[in-house]
Amino acid sequence: MFDWLVVGAGFAGSVLAERLATQRGERVLLIDRRPHIGGNAYDRYNEQGLLIHEYGPHIFHTNSDMVLDHLSQFTTWRPYTHRVLGSVDGRLVPIPINRTTVNRLYGLSLETEEEMETWLAARAEPVERIETSEDVVVSKVGRELYEKFFRGYTRKQWGLDPSELDKSVTARVPTRTDTDDRYFADKHQVMPEHGYTRMFQAMVAHPNITVMLQADYRQIRDLIPHRRVIYTGQIDEFFDFRFGRLPYRSLRFEHRTIDAPRHQDVAVVNYPQTEEFTRVTEYKYLTGQEHPKTAITYEYPTADGDPYYPVPRPENQERYGLYEALARATPDVWFVGRLATYRYYNMDQVVGQALATFRRIDEKLPRGGDTGSGSKAWNGVRAVVAAQP
Repeated sequence: MFDWLVVGAGFAGSVLAERLATQRGERVLLIDRRPHIGGNAYDRYNEQGLLIHEYGPHIFHTNSDMVLDHLSQFTTWRPYTHRVLGSVDGRLVPIPINRTTVNRLYGLSLETEEEMETWLAARAEPVERIETSEDVVVSKVGRELYEKFFRGYTRKQWGLDPSELDKSVTARVPTRTDTDDRYFADKHQVMPEHGYTRMFQAMVAHPNITVMLQADYRQIRDLIPHRRVIYTGQIDEFFDFRFGRLPYRSLRFEHRTIDAPRHQDVAVVNYPQTEEFTRVTEYKYLTGQEHPKTAITYEYPTADGDPYYPVPRPENQERYGLYEALARATPDVWFVGRLATYRYYNMDQVVGQALATFRRIDEKLPRGGDTGSGSKAWNGVRAVVAAQP
């Protein structure tokens, strides 16, 4: 008998598995459909020995000392400041838009934040009620910059026009009046020194945690005895799509190795106007690895495939609300993470949510219950786990 069946070995599931095992002394079975732990943050060495992110770039940034301190139990860090360029009108310019971006695109020499604010204000379009992603952008920077930087990229990323998407999509991207070319402004901007996979391995390396990979929740939920569930998968799937499917956008990744030490000037170059892909990532900037070759990834948004991004539209939130009501009425199951709560979270936000969930569990459930099991049942579980690829 396991005390907990944790479904999904990404950030949400792994953080909770570690807390339940180490702080409450409880037995945890951590499962994942994929053949690895780490979720979308999984990284690996390719055939040439270059460390790559299998599911696109994952850059850790946070303002939370608590989240950073917690993860620091399982990794050391290397400083990394993320910078992004956009290929716009045949030039490479900083993203998010800043004063350098405007000066380079328009051949200007704006020198102060006040001059930049005046220039933007002259182009901004008044919007009486900001409801969509288009409203957010044109009200700040006007129609021309919206067309150059946002509309094409958003249509590729989401398969929808910004006028059809919730304002939260573009509200996350700032527009700066100074020359700060950092993509993120968070207090902590670091990368796991030896990669995300090594960090996850350290996180779940505890005798109370059994890891089962290439395992589907539906196939084992009635096979392996457990008392409670942490579920980090798609909430609509958990409830057999009772109210219909919640829509997601997916991604396809094309990994390449280049026979040169460098391919581009920064880790990520975005393509808002041209190409079918949205961005190209070069990993040596992220990892700090020294190697005579370099690894890059082309990123293609798709409608089908693994779920990555919940589609932020009012009707989707309404449908999620129906599933959320079911989740609240389901005993002994906790729904945690991006897919289970149908929200876009950064990595640090998922960690924070998982830690908050653990605190609620720890307050609600008494410690020190009967966590034992007969040797016959336990040996049966061992046999099932050992049989997994």
